[in-house]
Amino acid sequence: MSAFALLAMLSTLWALASPVFSVPDENAHATKAIAQVRGQVIGYHVPGVKHTVVDLPAGYSYSPQVLCFAFHPDKPANCGVELGDATGTPWFNTWVGAYNPLYYYAVGWPSLIFEGSAGIYAMRIVSGILCSWFVAWAFQAAMSVRRTRWLPLGLAFAAAPMGVYLFGAVNPNGMEIAASLTLWVALLRLLQQFDGRDPGTVSTLPRRYLWFLVTVSAIALATARALGPLWLVIVVGICFVACGWLPVKRLFTTASSYLWLAVVAAGSLFSIFWTLGGGSLSSQAEKSDAPLVGASFLQGFAYVLRNTPDFVQQAIGYFGWFDAPLPAYVYWLLIAAISLVVVLAFAVAGKRNLMTLLTVTSAAILVPAFLQGYSVAQTGIIWQGRYGLFLYLGVLVIAVMILSSAEGERLSFISTRVTWIAAGLIVLYGIAAFFLVLLRYVVGTDVPVSTMWKNPTWEPPLGWMTLVALYALTSVALAVWVGLLATRAARSEDDGAVVASAPAVVREHA
Repeated sequence: MSAFALLAMLSTLWALASPVFSVPDENAHATKAIAQVRGQVIGYHVPGVKHTVVDLPAGYSYSPQVLCFAFHPDKPANCGVELGDATGTPWFNTWVGAYNPLYYYAVGWPSLIFEGSAGIYAMRIVSGILCSWFVAWAFQAAMSVRRTRWLPLGLAFAAAPMGVYLFGAVNPNGMEIAASLTLWVALLRLLQQFDGRDPGTVSTLPRRYLWFLVTVSAIALATARALGPLWLVIVVGICFVACGWLPVKRLFTTASSYLWLAVVAAGSLFSIFWTLGGGSLSSQAEKSDAPLVGASFLQGFAYVLRNTPDFVQQAIGYFGWFDAPLPAYVYWLLIAAISLVVVLAFAVAGKRNLMTLLTVTSAAILVPAFLQGYSVAQTGIIWQGRYGLFLYLGVLVIAVMILSSAEGERLSFISTRVTWIAAGLIVLYGIAAFFLVLLRYVVGTDVPVSTMWKNPTWEPPLGWMTLVALYALTSVALAVWVGLLATRAARSEDDGAVVASAPAVVREHA
């Protein structure tokens, strides 16, 4: 419950700190959810209008001036009109109208209770709570074995600002990230339970419960966005590589597995048929929509590969409509924490684990390049760094699993110190990001920071100073909790090792 409470608090604070529709594509996702819970599941087409049109109630009438600050980092968020303003239209031309409806039902219902900006904030908070629950499940599964000393740190990266920022937004990208994290951890734990050769990695959770976590997270991932079924195949495939043939064989030769597999298959097929039937992947982009429309596979592949560092930077700290990037020096706080974990994992990995780590790292780099190479002629370059967060988190999950295995025992003496240091870096980065993004919206980026105190132009609910103070306190609490959890896990593991070796010592002295 601690993980859930801390993540839910962080995502709620981001939900309140972000101006309405300041999250990428949130206007399209939110208007779909608002219309869908009122019975308009897909919307309708209007001649001459490219995207699907959905009808909006009066309290949600939309004007483009709601987003007058987007793409203009010098403009604070008070320049436009409120959602529901009389100048708005009772419809919206949404480009996600044909998307899978499950996420939108889950987060859209508060719009039936509240109107205007209050409804958007409520929908965001509901989304953050749902995503935080998935992350809490990931922590539960991760900590259900004896060897866990590195795992709290690995999962703490889910609380890095881009993750909780997307959790607290009306955008299925957040659900995709949270569900994938649960799937990474729960499926690995399930396979390790089927293996059973290393008692230190056998989960104490019942197998049925692990299957439940795998099934729910797999369906959530598969239905979150159009490419969800492909992401599911990639995550499952890498987990199979990580655990080897024996547990995979046992999983597929155990009769009780097939009910769960059938449910996952049904959810995935529903997602595939919905996407194919709705045509959300088939529209042809115009050259003004995205770069390289009509280009070849090699051009798209090379473009994405060449710009991988930029996509990674986007994934860890490009906020808003790419109009709220962080200063370059701030990124190094999180990059240092990530590098520390990944380098240590490469240092201790044996042959099989090294292959697994190389596989997931290669997937994080090459999957976006292959996808954009395949689709670039039709869509142009539409990839954004946040789309790859589920793979980047997978790299970190595999890394801490390796460090927590028998191979990582030679570095066990530094696990607690590294956890405290890296968790501190994550927290510092999160607080800096939260403050700087608020700076961008409260006064804009072309005025001194002191203007935030002297003459704030825009204020979020509760006020920016209250939100920053609460975010700092919650972030520090998260770092302390992760540090203490890792310390307790290390002590428990060390005590277990001493007890296990005691009979041998007694025999030696006898």
